[in-house]
Amino acid sequence: MTNSLQPNGRNRAPLPPQHSSASGVPTPRSPQNEQKQNKRNKQRDSFFDNAKYLAIVLVAIGHAWEPLKGDSRVLQATYMFVYAFHMPAFIVISGFFSRSFDASPSRLKRLVTGVAVPYIVFETAYPLFKRVVDDAPDQDISLLDPWYLTWFLCALFVWRLTTPLWKTVRWPLPLALGIAMLASATPNIGDDLDLQRVLQFLPFFVLGLTMKPEHFRLVRRRSVRIAAVPVFAVALAFAWWAVPRMNAAWFYHRDSAQELNSPWWVGPVMVLAMFGCSLVLTACFFAWVPGRRMWFTALGAGTLYGYLLHGFLVKGGDYTGWFDQDWLHRPLGEVFVTVLAGVVVTLLCTKPVQRVFRFAMEPKMDWAFKRDAAEVAREREKAGAVTEHREKVNA
Repeated sequence: MTNSLQPNGRNRAPLPPQHSSASGVPTPRSPQNEQKQNKRNKQRDSFFDNAKYLAIVLVAIGHAWEPLKGDSRVLQATYMFVYAFHMPAFIVISGFFSRSFDASPSRLKRLVTGVAVPYIVFETAYPLFKRVVDDAPDQDISLLDPWYLTWFLCALFVWRLTTPLWKTVRWPLPLALGIAMLASATPNIGDDLDLQRVLQFLPFFVLGLTMKPEHFRLVRRRSVRIAAVPVFAVALAFAWWAVPRMNAAWFYHRDSAQELNSPWWVGPVMVLAMFGCSLVLTACFFAWVPGRRMWFTALGAGTLYGYLLHGFLVKGGDYTGWFDQDWLHRPLGEVFVTVLAGVVVTLLCTKPVQRVFRFAMEPKMDWAFKRDAAEVAREREKAGAVTEHREKVNA
């Protein structure tokens, strides 16, 4: 529009012509400049990046504790305490950021390149790594049986594909809990795609889908932050008491009740109990996550890299016998392993690591997909707008 209404009267006066910009530099009203402005306006929320980073650090530390925890009741209790909420917290955030998934071509492409392809790559890489480092030439490679860390990618793929369904049903969370309870009493599900974990962790993903930003603000209030301290203390004390009395495998959500040598009805009861426990501890965790920008905030964008890559170091140490050293099984050694795991996973979330491994984690793969007709139409419209603008400037 080249004319503007005068504030006092009906006469219209032409605006002065805009000066031509330098070659390749978008003009203030050009579509390119508007797109850049929109990107600047969509700032990442520091809270969620902080939460993802802290959760992934706890995941790496928990994996590093596995070869050591058998020698220390304190470490076993801390291990159970951390496992009660670190993956639930990460899954809730994953569900929250999956709310916009609508099975459109662009979303499906992103699901394939950002979840399915990394799953295939690392589901192949981890068994090959074991073959070489652990001298296990018979180690199978199977895309149907997630190995070690890759179960989360498989689960995320399934969860996100079903997002439109959960956004349609009237009571998504009770339905997801019912499915998880039934799964825990069904040993015949088997190990294909690690469906036990997919179904038993499903309520946390659905919870994230149903949450709104104000729900996260509720748990970040000062009163909740203060209440989280005694709750954490009680949970740690309970974990210490439960070490000789409870099977830690319940926290993995990968087995049915019968596979854990319990009656079938214990499965649904434990699903409800664990969901409630994990929900409370996850809320306490979120309460203490900083909302402002921190030195590690930018690392929240690279948590998938830290998650998938740190397993090679943990497994490599296990295969080569590094964790068998006596000094690592003493308190100072356990502290050293804890700090080392935190430092390593932090480094694996950095930009240089992301640039090196982006080909496997976030491949573009434009060659594999048809172009979206709507996207092509938008590009033509933008090109037409730019051409029209240049013609008006040159006129």
